[in-house]
Amino acid sequence: MNILVTGAGGFIGANLIGELQKRFPRASVTAVDDFSVGVKSNLKNFKGEILEGGVEDADFVSSIKGPFECIFHEAAITDTTVTDGKRMMDVNVEGFKNIVALASPGKTAVVYASSAGVYGSGPAPMSEKQELKPLNAYARSKAEMDKIAARFAEEKKINIVGLRYFNVYGPMEEQKGAASSMIIQLARQMMSGKRPRIFFDGEQKRDQIYVKDIVAANLRAMEAGVSGVFNAGTGEAVTFNRIVAELNRVLGTDFEPDYFKNTYDFYQNHTQADTRLARGKIGFEA
Repeated sequence: MNILVTGAGGFIGANLIGELQKRFPRASVTAVDDFSVGVKSNLKNFKGEILEGGVEDADFVSSIKGPFECIFHEAAITDTTVTDGKRMMDVNVEGFKNIVALASPGKTAVVYASSAGVYGSGPAPMSEKQELKPLNAYARSKAEMDKIAARFAEEKKINIVGLRYFNVYGPMEEQKGAASSMIIQLARQMMSGKRPRIFFDGEQKRDQIYVKDIVAANLRAMEAGVSGVFNAGTGEAVTFNRIVAELNRVLGTDFEPDYFKNTYDFYQNHTQADTRLARGKIGFEA
């Protein structure tokens, strides 16, 4: 089996690479990353080929040798505060098109990272059937990728699955800095003796999903033999106040939140996945 993983040195890509090596020890896995955010140390135990370059570079992507039975596309600008819409579209949308061009009709399954950001401030629990209301450049790029995927699935006769990731947390996300999960950001603050800073009044809710569950969703999508876009969440929403309480319990600390004003007009106050379609179509449940 030949497998391609883009964004392989990043948070989710590196966790996915590790599981693929365990699950399919005889598979040939090719890792792609430009290491603008991902780090080579995340791939220190990787035994396959590493290709260094950006997915937005059509010449670089066309040089990647296939064919592949599965392509996992994780490469993207994921920082929701990036306002350069052209750059976001070049990397996320044009890069996606370049990668899908490597798929062989009837032979390649493509699984790519979409986002719960496409729902914006829409009602929760969020269903794949509801109107999309992306609030920033990142979310708009993911919504555009979902449209393109539906078209390519029909035109190119390949299985393409988009997974709308909710709030993913876990090991190997440290390099993401300010774009890392609130769980790790708050934990860092508390472990350094600081009060955890969260937007007033801490009752914002997020569907927090562990990275190993996201890896499992990717593998389910690879094996499902279908095309479509599916939520990858737990179906439960957790407040930031609850996260602080749990971190206090685990770390043995007793910090009160340091509340401050939210100045972002694209902020999602409540994310929560409707998980029924993912369970029914690709057999995924966190």
